[in-house]
Amino acid sequence: MPHLAQLALAGLSLALAAGCSGSSHATRVNASTSAGAAAAGRNCGTSYTAAHVPVIVQAPSGLACSVALRVEGDYSRKLAAGDAPGNGGGGPVPVDGWTCEGYPTPQVLRTGRASECHKGSTRFFAVLPMPTASVTP
Repeated sequence: MPHLAQLALAGLSLALAAGCSGSSHATRVNASTSAGAAAAGRNCGTSYTAAHVPVIVQAPSGLACSVALRVEGDYSRKLAAGDAPGNGGGGPVPVDGWTCEGYPTPQVLRTGRASECHKGSTRFFAVLPMPTASVTP
């Protein structure tokens, strides 16, 4: 149960950083992908959201991890600087030809996906790491 609370807290932090909402595009994309889509690519490494929450960047094999990590980092910096539309929502935010946007909190909690960036039909995701189990005395 403590791990669920940690995941909920991380999701809440993401929502606050993204203005508590995601775009309709991110909602449509997530709704059209299967729950098992976390395997939508390989793990490229860790980045951080605008709220300093660690996320794992998952990119398809045709996209260089260095590009995905750079774009995700630039997206987070833009959110932190207030360079998002409206009242600081999660997107869409243009980043070097990519469009990045955050997911609404219920989707983050359900899928672990915090955000996505897409360019044409290529997309990659920032995913919350799964908490590790610990033994409580």
